[in-house]
Amino acid sequence: MATIQALRGTKDIFAPEIAYWQQVEAVVRDCLGRAMYQEIRTPIFEQTNLFERGIGEATDVVSKEMYSFTDRGDRPITLRPEGTAGAVRAYIERKLFAQGGTQRLWYTGPMFRYERPQAGRQRQFHQVGVEVLGSADPRADVEVIAIATEILQKLGLKNLTLQLNSVGNGGDRQNYREALVNYLRPFKADLDADSQDRLERNPMRILDSKDQKTQEIAQNAPSILDYLGDASKRHFDQVQASLTALGIDYTLNPCLVRGLDYYTHTAFEIQSSDLGAQATVCGGGRYDGLVAELGGPETPAVGWAIGLERLVILLQQLSAVPPQNLDFYLVSKGEKAEQNAVILAHKLRFAGFSVELDLSGSAFGKQFKRADRSGAIACLVLGEEEAENQQVQLKWLQTKAQETLAQADLLGNIDQWRTKIQQIRS
Repeated sequence: MATIQALRGTKDIFAPEIAYWQQVEAVVRDCLGRAMYQEIRTPIFEQTNLFERGIGEATDVVSKEMYSFTDRGDRPITLRPEGTAGAVRAYIERKLFAQGGTQRLWYTGPMFRYERPQAGRQRQFHQVGVEVLGSADPRADVEVIAIATEILQKLGLKNLTLQLNSVGNGGDRQNYREALVNYLRPFKADLDADSQDRLERNPMRILDSKDQKTQEIAQNAPSILDYLGDASKRHFDQVQASLTALGIDYTLNPCLVRGLDYYTHTAFEIQSSDLGAQATVCGGGRYDGLVAELGGPETPAVGWAIGLERLVILLQQLSAVPPQNLDFYLVSKGEKAEQNAVILAHKLRFAGFSVELDLSGSAFGKQFKRADRSGAIACLVLGEEEAENQQVQLKWLQTKAQETLAQADLLGNIDQWRTKIQQIRS
Protein backbone atom coordinates (compact mmCIF):
# COMPACT_ATOMS: atom_id res chain seq x y z
CA MET A 1 0.00 0.00 0.00
CA ALA A 2 1.36 3.42 -0.97
CA THR A 3 2.33 5.73 1.85
CA ILE A 4 0.53 9.06 2.31
CA GLN A 5 2.80 12.07 2.00
CA ALA A 6 2.43 15.73 2.91
CA LEU A 7 0.93 17.83 0.12
CA ARG A 8 3.23 19.84 -2.11
CA GLY A 9 3.86 23.25 -0.60
CA THR A 10 3.45 22.03 2.97
CA LYS A 11 6.05 20.61 5.34
CA ASP A 12 6.50 19.03 8.73
CA ILE A 13 8.70 20.91 11.19
CA PHE A 14 10.80 18.71 13.45
CA ALA A 15 13.82 19.10 15.69
CA PRO A 16 16.39 20.50 15.23
CA GLU A 17 14.65 23.08 12.95
CA ILE A 18 11.79 23.58 15.42
CA ALA A 19 14.27 25.17 17.84
CA TYR A 20 14.62 28.13 15.47
CA TRP A 21 10.85 28.58 15.33
CA GLN A 22 10.68 28.54 19.10
CA GLN A 23 13.51 31.08 19.28
CA VAL A 24 11.64 33.43 16.93
CA GLU A 25 8.38 33.05 18.84
CA ALA A 26 10.11 33.80 22.16
CA VAL A 27 11.73 36.99 20.83
CA VAL A 28 8.47 38.13 19.20
CA ARG A 29 6.48 37.64 22.39
CA ASP A 30 9.08 39.50 24.42
CA CYS A 31 9.37 42.51 22.10
CA LEU A 32 5.64 42.89 21.46
CA GLY A 33 4.75 42.27 25.09
CA ARG A 34 7.03 45.07 26.24
CA ALA A 35 5.42 47.38 23.67
CA MET A 36 1.97 46.49 25.08
CA TYR A 37 0.63 44.74 21.98
CA GLN A 38 -2.21 42.31 22.73
CA GLU A 39 -2.23 38.89 21.06
CA ILE A 40 -5.36 37.88 19.13
CA ARG A 41 -6.22 34.54 17.54
CA THR A 42 -8.58 34.63 14.58
CA PRO A 43 -10.07 31.71 12.57
CA ILE A 44 -8.02 30.04 9.85
CA PHE A 45 -10.96 30.26 7.43
CA GLU A 46 -13.30 33.18 6.78
CA GLN A 47 -16.04 34.18 4.35
CA THR A 48 -14.51 34.61 0.91
CA ASN A 49 -15.88 38.12 0.45
CA LEU A 50 -13.83 39.32 3.43
CA PHE A 51 -10.69 38.92 1.33
CA GLU A 52 -12.32 40.01 -1.94
CA ARG A 53 -13.39 43.28 -0.31
CA GLY A 54 -10.39 43.67 1.96
CA ILE A 55 -7.46 42.68 -0.23
CA GLY A 56 -8.95 43.60 -3.61
CA GLU A 57 -10.31 41.43 -6.41
CA ALA A 58 -7.68 42.73 -8.84
CA THR A 59 -4.80 41.44 -6.73
CA ASP A 60 -2.94 38.22 -7.54
CA VAL A 61 -3.77 36.93 -4.07
CA VAL A 62 -7.52 37.04 -4.68
CA SER A 63 -7.59 36.30 -8.40
CA LYS A 64 -5.03 33.47 -8.49
CA GLU A 65 -3.81 32.25 -5.13
CA MET A 66 -6.65 31.74 -2.63
CA TYR A 67 -7.77 28.34 -1.35
CA SER A 68 -11.56 28.71 -1.62
CA PHE A 69 -14.39 26.21 -1.37
CA THR A 70 -18.12 25.99 -0.69
CA ASP A 71 -19.05 24.41 2.65
CA ARG A 72 -22.06 22.19 3.38
CA GLY A 73 -24.20 25.26 3.98
CA ASP A 74 -23.38 26.45 0.43
CA ARG A 75 -21.30 29.31 1.85
CA PRO A 76 -18.15 30.48 0.02
CA ILE A 77 -15.22 29.97 2.40
CA THR A 78 -11.50 30.78 2.04
CA LEU A 79 -8.46 29.71 4.01
CA ARG A 80 -6.86 32.97 5.11
CA PRO A 81 -4.12 34.13 2.70
CA GLU A 82 -2.97 36.87 5.10
CA GLY A 83 -3.75 38.09 8.61
CA THR A 84 -4.81 41.74 8.38
CA ALA A 85 -8.31 41.26 6.95
CA GLY A 86 -9.25 38.77 9.68
CA ALA A 87 -7.84 41.00 12.41
CA VAL A 88 -9.84 43.97 11.09
CA ARG A 89 -12.98 41.85 10.83
CA ALA A 90 -12.54 40.88 14.50
CA TYR A 91 -11.88 44.53 15.44
CA ILE A 92 -15.19 45.54 13.84
CA GLU A 93 -17.23 42.55 15.03
CA ARG A 94 -16.05 42.93 18.64
CA LYS A 95 -16.53 46.73 18.47
CA LEU A 96 -13.05 47.36 19.80
CA PHE A 97 -13.28 50.86 18.32
CA ALA A 98 -15.89 51.66 21.00
CA GLN A 99 -13.13 51.47 23.62
CA GLY A 100 -11.53 54.56 22.08
CA GLY A 101 -7.84 55.27 21.78
CA THR A 102 -5.39 53.04 19.94
CA GLN A 103 -5.66 49.26 19.72
CA ARG A 104 -2.32 47.44 19.36
CA LEU A 105 -2.83 43.85 18.22
CA TRP A 106 -0.57 41.02 17.10
CA TYR A 107 -1.08 37.48 15.84
CA THR A 108 0.81 34.51 14.48
CA GLY A 109 -0.21 31.39 12.61
CA PRO A 110 -0.50 29.61 9.25
CA MET A 111 -1.66 31.33 6.05
CA PHE A 112 -2.49 29.71 2.70
CA ARG A 113 -1.74 30.70 -0.89
CA TYR A 114 -1.56 28.55 -4.01
CA GLU A 115 1.90 29.56 -5.18
CA ARG A 116 4.83 27.74 -6.75
CA PRO A 117 6.73 26.31 -3.77
CA GLN A 118 10.36 27.34 -3.38
CA ALA A 119 12.83 28.05 -0.59
CA GLY A 120 11.10 30.25 1.97
CA ARG A 121 7.74 30.13 0.15
CA GLN A 122 5.22 27.41 0.91
CA ARG A 123 1.53 27.02 0.14
CA GLN A 124 0.95 26.76 3.86
CA PHE A 125 3.23 29.37 5.32
CA HIS A 126 3.44 31.16 8.66
CA GLN A 127 3.42 34.81 9.60
CA VAL A 128 3.61 36.97 12.65
CA GLY A 129 1.86 40.30 12.20
CA VAL A 130 0.97 43.48 14.06
CA GLU A 131 -1.91 45.92 13.55
CA VAL A 132 -2.20 49.35 15.16
CA LEU A 133 -5.77 50.61 14.76
CA GLY A 134 -7.07 54.03 15.66
CA SER A 135 -4.05 56.28 15.10
CA ALA A 136 -3.34 58.44 12.06
CA ASP A 137 -0.16 59.75 13.69
CA PRO A 138 3.02 59.15 11.63
CA ARG A 139 4.61 57.98 14.88
CA ALA A 140 2.46 54.83 14.64
CA ASP A 141 4.13 54.02 11.31
CA VAL A 142 7.53 54.58 12.90
CA GLU A 143 6.65 52.51 15.96
CA VAL A 144 5.76 49.41 13.99
CA ILE A 145 8.87 49.74 11.81
CA ALA A 146 11.04 50.18 14.91
CA ILE A 147 9.52 47.09 16.57
CA ALA A 148 10.08 44.97 13.47
CA THR A 149 13.68 46.21 13.36
CA GLU A 150 14.16 45.37 17.04
CA ILE A 151 12.83 41.83 16.58
CA LEU A 152 15.16 41.16 13.65
CA GLN A 153 18.15 42.69 15.43
CA LYS A 154 17.54 40.66 18.60
CA LEU A 155 17.52 37.53 16.45
CA GLY A 156 20.97 38.54 15.23
CA LEU A 157 20.10 39.10 11.57
CA LYS A 158 22.56 40.98 9.37
CA ASN A 159 22.54 42.55 5.90
CA LEU A 160 19.07 44.04 6.27
CA THR A 161 17.78 47.10 4.41
CA LEU A 162 14.57 49.07 4.95
CA GLN A 163 12.85 50.01 1.68
CA LEU A 164 10.43 52.90 2.15
CA ASN A 165 7.76 54.55 0.02
CA SER A 166 4.48 56.42 0.23
CA VAL A 167 1.53 55.47 -1.95
CA GLY A 168 -0.41 58.53 -0.79
CA ASN A 169 -4.16 58.72 -0.38
CA GLY A 170 -6.91 57.88 -2.86
CA GLY A 171 -6.69 61.21 -4.67
CA ASP A 172 -2.90 61.05 -4.95
CA ARG A 173 -3.06 57.56 -6.41
CA GLN A 174 -5.75 58.49 -8.94
CA ASN A 175 -3.59 61.33 -10.27
CA TYR A 176 -0.56 59.09 -10.34
CA ARG A 177 -2.46 56.24 -11.96
CA GLU A 178 -3.29 58.40 -14.97
CA ALA A 179 0.33 59.47 -15.39
CA LEU A 180 1.59 55.91 -14.98
CA VAL A 181 -0.85 54.42 -17.51
CA ASN A 182 0.01 57.16 -20.02
CA TYR A 183 3.69 56.30 -19.61
CA LEU A 184 3.24 52.52 -19.85
CA ARG A 185 0.75 52.26 -22.74
CA PRO A 186 3.37 52.73 -25.48
CA PHE A 187 5.35 49.83 -23.93
CA LYS A 188 2.36 47.47 -23.57
CA ALA A 189 3.63 44.92 -26.09
CA ASP A 190 6.97 44.72 -24.25
CA LEU A 191 5.46 44.11 -20.81
CA ASP A 192 5.10 40.61 -19.40
CA ALA A 193 1.67 39.00 -19.71
CA ASP A 194 0.62 39.72 -16.11
CA SER A 195 1.60 43.37 -16.44
CA GLN A 196 -0.33 43.73 -19.69
CA ASP A 197 -3.40 42.49 -17.82
CA ARG A 198 -2.75 44.89 -14.94
CA LEU A 199 -2.29 47.95 -17.15
CA GLU A 200 -5.93 49.01 -16.94
CA ARG A 201 -7.04 47.12 -13.79
CA ASN A 202 -4.17 47.71 -11.34
CA PRO A 203 -1.29 49.55 -13.04
CA MET A 204 0.69 50.30 -9.86
CA ARG A 205 1.28 46.59 -9.40
CA ILE A 206 3.34 46.64 -12.60
CA LEU A 207 6.02 48.48 -10.63
CA ASP A 208 6.35 45.37 -8.46
CA SER A 209 6.85 42.98 -11.39
CA LYS A 210 9.77 40.54 -11.18
CA ASP A 211 10.08 40.33 -14.99
CA GLN A 212 13.42 41.82 -15.99
CA LYS A 213 12.24 43.64 -19.11
CA THR A 214 9.23 45.08 -17.27
CA GLN A 215 11.54 46.24 -14.49
CA GLU A 216 13.73 48.04 -17.03
CA ILE A 217 10.68 49.82 -18.45
CA ALA A 218 9.44 50.74 -14.96
CA GLN A 219 12.75 52.33 -14.01
CA ASN A 220 11.89 55.42 -16.04
CA ALA A 221 8.23 55.56 -14.99
CA PRO A 222 6.93 58.63 -13.14
CA SER A 223 7.51 58.52 -9.37
CA ILE A 224 4.50 58.51 -7.09
CA LEU A 225 6.45 60.72 -4.71
CA ASP A 226 6.01 63.52 -7.26
CA TYR A 227 2.21 63.13 -7.06
CA LEU A 228 1.72 63.29 -3.30
CA GLY A 229 -0.58 66.03 -2.00
CA ASP A 230 0.46 68.35 0.81
CA ALA A 231 -1.04 66.19 3.59
CA SER A 232 0.60 63.02 2.26
CA LYS A 233 3.95 64.79 1.96
CA ARG A 234 3.75 66.03 5.55
CA HIS A 235 2.94 62.55 6.79
CA PHE A 236 5.79 60.96 4.85
CA ASP A 237 8.27 63.68 5.85
CA GLN A 238 7.47 63.08 9.53
CA VAL A 239 7.95 59.32 9.11
CA GLN A 240 11.36 59.85 7.54
CA ALA A 241 12.41 62.38 10.17
CA SER A 242 11.47 60.06 13.05
CA LEU A 243 13.25 57.08 11.49
CA THR A 244 16.37 59.23 11.12
CA ALA A 245 16.08 60.34 14.76
CA LEU A 246 15.92 56.68 15.80
CA GLY A 247 19.01 55.85 13.77
CA ILE A 248 17.08 53.53 11.45
CA ASP A 249 18.55 53.75 7.97
CA TYR A 250 16.23 53.49 4.97
CA THR A 251 16.25 53.68 1.19
CA LEU A 252 13.48 55.44 -0.72
CA ASN A 253 11.97 53.11 -3.31
CA PRO A 254 9.18 54.71 -5.40
CA CYS A 255 8.50 51.33 -7.06
CA LEU A 256 7.53 49.74 -3.75
CA VAL A 257 3.75 49.41 -3.83
CA ARG A 258 3.16 46.08 -1.99
CA GLY A 259 0.77 43.46 -3.36
CA LEU A 260 -2.51 44.35 -1.64
CA ASP A 261 -4.98 47.07 -2.58
CA TYR A 262 -5.66 48.35 0.92
CA TYR A 263 -2.39 50.25 1.46
CA THR A 264 -2.34 54.05 1.85
CA HIS A 265 0.51 56.42 2.66
CA THR A 266 3.51 54.59 4.12
CA ALA A 267 4.57 51.30 2.52
CA PHE A 268 7.73 49.49 3.52
CA GLU A 269 9.71 46.26 3.31
CA ILE A 270 12.68 45.00 5.28
CA GLN A 271 14.82 42.92 2.96
CA SER A 272 17.83 40.65 3.40
CA SER A 273 20.54 40.29 0.79
CA ASP A 274 21.11 36.76 2.14
CA LEU A 275 17.79 35.49 0.72
CA GLY A 276 18.39 35.90 -3.00
CA ALA A 277 15.40 36.77 -5.18
CA GLN A 278 12.84 36.29 -2.38
CA ALA A 279 14.49 38.99 -0.27
CA THR A 280 11.59 40.39 1.76
CA VAL A 281 11.53 39.38 5.43
CA CYS A 282 8.95 41.90 6.66
CA GLY A 283 6.44 43.96 4.73
CA GLY A 284 3.69 46.34 5.68
CA GLY A 285 2.32 49.82 5.68
CA ARG A 286 -0.66 52.02 6.43
CA TYR A 287 -4.22 51.09 5.44
CA ASP A 288 -6.51 53.91 6.54
CA GLY A 289 -9.52 52.85 4.46
CA LEU A 290 -9.74 49.14 5.21
CA VAL A 291 -11.85 49.25 8.39
CA ALA A 292 -14.51 51.37 6.67
CA GLU A 293 -14.34 49.16 3.56
CA LEU A 294 -15.21 46.17 5.73
CA GLY A 295 -18.17 47.88 7.39
CA GLY A 296 -16.61 49.60 10.39
CA PRO A 297 -16.16 53.30 11.15
CA GLU A 298 -13.45 55.38 9.53
CA THR A 299 -10.34 54.15 11.32
CA PRO A 300 -6.70 54.83 10.46
CA ALA A 301 -4.41 51.82 10.81
CA VAL A 302 -0.91 50.54 10.13
CA GLY A 303 0.76 47.16 10.43
CA TRP A 304 3.20 44.59 9.07
CA ALA A 305 3.76 40.86 8.66
CA ILE A 306 6.96 38.82 8.93
CA GLY A 307 7.28 35.56 7.01
CA LEU A 308 8.58 32.97 9.46
CA GLU A 309 9.88 30.48 6.87
CA ARG A 310 12.26 33.06 5.43
CA LEU A 311 13.25 34.18 8.90
CA VAL A 312 14.15 30.62 9.89
CA ILE A 313 16.27 30.23 6.74
CA LEU A 314 18.27 33.30 7.77
CA LEU A 315 18.72 32.02 11.32
CA GLN A 316 19.93 28.66 10.04
CA GLN A 317 22.53 30.46 7.93
CA LEU A 318 23.70 32.41 10.96
CA SER A 319 24.36 29.81 13.61
CA ALA A 320 24.04 26.34 15.02
CA VAL A 321 20.77 25.14 16.52
CA PRO A 322 19.76 27.22 19.56
CA PRO A 323 20.61 25.38 22.80
CA GLN A 324 17.86 23.30 24.38
CA ASN A 325 18.89 24.35 27.92
CA LEU A 326 18.51 20.83 29.31
CA ASP A 327 19.36 20.70 33.02
CA PHE A 328 19.28 16.97 33.86
CA TYR A 329 19.39 13.76 31.83
CA LEU A 330 18.03 10.96 34.03
CA VAL A 331 19.13 7.36 33.42
CA SER A 332 17.90 4.30 35.30
CA LYS A 333 18.10 0.53 35.18
CA GLY A 334 16.03 -2.01 37.11
CA GLU A 335 12.32 -2.19 37.88
CA LYS A 336 12.38 -0.25 41.14
CA ALA A 337 14.90 2.29 39.82
CA GLU A 338 12.83 2.94 36.69
CA GLN A 339 9.70 3.53 38.76
CA ASN A 340 11.65 5.84 41.08
CA ALA A 341 13.08 7.70 38.06
CA VAL A 342 9.58 8.64 36.85
CA ILE A 343 8.77 10.13 40.26
CA LEU A 344 12.09 11.99 40.55
CA ALA A 345 11.78 13.43 37.02
CA HIS A 346 8.27 14.67 37.77
CA LYS A 347 9.34 16.35 41.02
CA LEU A 348 12.32 18.06 39.38
CA ARG A 349 10.20 19.32 36.49
CA PHE A 350 7.61 20.63 38.93
CA ALA A 351 10.44 22.49 40.69
CA GLY A 352 11.30 24.25 37.43
CA PHE A 353 14.13 22.15 35.99
CA SER A 354 14.23 20.73 32.49
CA VAL A 355 14.65 16.97 32.69
CA GLU A 356 14.87 14.31 30.00
CA LEU A 357 14.04 10.83 31.25
CA ASP A 358 15.64 7.98 29.29
CA LEU A 359 12.86 5.47 28.60
CA SER A 360 14.90 3.00 26.56
CA GLY A 361 15.55 0.46 29.31
CA SER A 362 18.90 -0.23 27.64
CA ALA A 363 22.21 -0.81 29.38
CA PHE A 364 23.71 2.02 31.40
CA GLY A 365 26.51 2.44 28.85
CA LYS A 366 24.10 3.27 26.01
CA GLN A 367 22.10 5.59 28.25
CA PHE A 368 25.29 7.42 29.28
CA LYS A 369 26.18 7.97 25.62
CA ARG A 370 22.79 9.52 25.02
CA ALA A 371 23.27 11.70 28.10
CA ASP A 372 26.60 12.97 26.71
CA ARG A 373 24.92 13.85 23.40
CA SER A 374 21.90 15.49 25.03
CA GLY A 375 23.57 18.78 25.97
CA ALA A 376 22.44 18.40 29.58
CA ILE A 377 24.37 20.03 32.39
CA ALA A 378 24.26 16.93 34.59
CA CYS A 379 23.32 13.27 34.44
CA LEU A 380 21.30 11.71 37.25
CA VAL A 381 21.83 7.98 37.70
CA LEU A 382 19.45 5.61 39.43
CA GLY A 383 20.24 1.93 39.87
CA GLU A 384 18.50 -0.57 42.12
CA GLU A 385 20.84 0.28 45.02
CA GLU A 386 20.16 4.03 44.72
CA ALA A 387 16.42 3.41 44.49
CA GLU A 388 16.48 1.19 47.56
CA ASN A 389 18.37 3.82 49.57
CA GLN A 390 16.50 6.83 48.08
CA GLN A 391 19.76 8.17 46.71
CA VAL A 392 20.90 9.36 43.28
CA GLN A 393 24.26 9.71 41.61
CA LEU A 394 24.85 13.13 40.09
CA LYS A 395 27.45 13.43 37.33
CA TRP A 396 28.44 16.85 36.00
CA LEU A 397 28.88 16.17 32.29
CA GLN A 398 31.33 18.99 31.63
CA THR A 399 33.87 18.15 34.33
CA LYS A 400 32.92 14.46 34.80
CA ALA A 401 32.87 15.08 38.58
CA GLN A 402 30.44 12.72 40.31
CA GLU A 403 28.80 12.55 43.70
CA THR A 404 26.18 10.48 45.50
CA LEU A 405 23.50 12.30 47.45
CA ALA A 406 20.14 11.67 49.02
CA GLN A 407 17.17 12.45 46.77
CA ALA A 408 15.80 14.54 49.64
CA ASP A 409 18.92 16.73 49.49
CA LEU A 410 18.55 17.15 45.73
CA LEU A 411 14.90 18.14 46.05
CA GLY A 412 15.35 20.11 49.27
CA ASN A 413 18.03 22.50 47.95
CA ILE A 414 16.47 23.61 44.69
CA ASP A 415 17.93 27.12 44.72
CA GLN A 416 21.45 25.78 45.30
CA TRP A 417 21.27 23.45 42.30
CA ARG A 418 19.61 26.06 40.10
CA THR A 419 22.38 28.57 40.88
CA LYS A 420 25.10 26.02 40.11
CA ILE A 421 23.50 25.05 36.80
CA GLN A 422 23.18 28.72 35.80
CA GLN A 423 26.85 29.28 36.63
CA ILE A 424 27.94 26.34 34.49
CA ARG A 425 25.69 27.38 31.61
CA SER A 426 26.98 30.96 31.63
